[in-house]
Amino acid sequence: MAGRARASASAPASIGNVGVGFDVLGLAFDAARDRVIAVREPAPGVRLGDVSGLVDTLPDTPETNTALAAAQALLAAVDADFGVRLSIDKGVPLSAGMGGSAASAVAAAAAVNALLPEPLATGDLLPFALAGERISSDPPPWDNVVAALHGGLVLVAREAPGHVQRLPAPAGIVSLLFHPPVQIETRAARGVLAAEVPMRIAVEHSRRLAAFVAGCTTGDAALIRAGLEDLLVEPQRAHLLPALAPVKAAALGAGALGCSFSGSGPSVFAWALEHDADAVARAMDAAFRAEGLTATACRAPVESGGVRLEPA
Repeated sequence: MAGRARASASAPASIGNVGVGFDVLGLAFDAARDRVIAVREPAPGVRLGDVSGLVDTLPDTPETNTALAAAQALLAAVDADFGVRLSIDKGVPLSAGMGGSAASAVAAAAAVNALLPEPLATGDLLPFALAGERISSDPPPWDNVVAALHGGLVLVAREAPGHVQRLPAPAGIVSLLFHPPVQIETRAARGVLAAEVPMRIAVEHSRRLAAFVAGCTTGDAALIRAGLEDLLVEPQRAHLLPALAPVKAAALGAGALGCSFSGSGPSVFAWALEHDADAVARAMDAAFRAEGLTATACRAPVESGGVRLEPA
């Protein structure tokens, strides 16, 4: 049975780590999405088509482009007898801590999957999206990928063998994100992290992660507030964005449940109860401006959707 000739898919931005869950938690953030259109071609291989959106050029080989790499991995795995051309509409900024590379990889895997005579289940696209994300960071972090794939708040319970679990989304909470005009590459941000940390920090950080996950699964805002504090990674990366400390202080002072880097930064996210969200957003904006930075603000529900097929 022949598959379709053309397909389109989009995948959301994401908040990697969700502060406390380094390489363990990912959160879909549906304020921005990447869209990939895949067109079947008789010649084998993958090729880059049009590029639009926030950028007008992207690397054009599978060795340098996460979308092309994901598509190539999927076609090779199913021994496809055709090739594809991918057009990419970038809605998620790159090097922003918003999962831009993962969004492209996930959207590409889903779009190419729709061309197959027997498409795979969405969850089965994970290894191919990870193959794409590997272009951005090797080994590839799972957090942004699983969030863009599944939507909502996702726990990476184990990598080998892979086991991911979507967690209940606490009601009445909004994700706020501010993207300042600064770039931090994932590889560089991971490069500053120490290979070992003191036992005291490991234990206290484990407390925070446990409290946060428990708070999300039970809908207990007090537990979420108690847990949403990154003691492990944020202190090692804070120097990459000097504005983080005053912005975080402003967010917490306005009632945020927690505030930290989104992924490796420079974007900063906060969780806030719906009735506090506007005040928290105003406080974070003012703090960025006081530091001489005009940050782009956006918000999305915690229960944001993952990858989806779009009209082609």
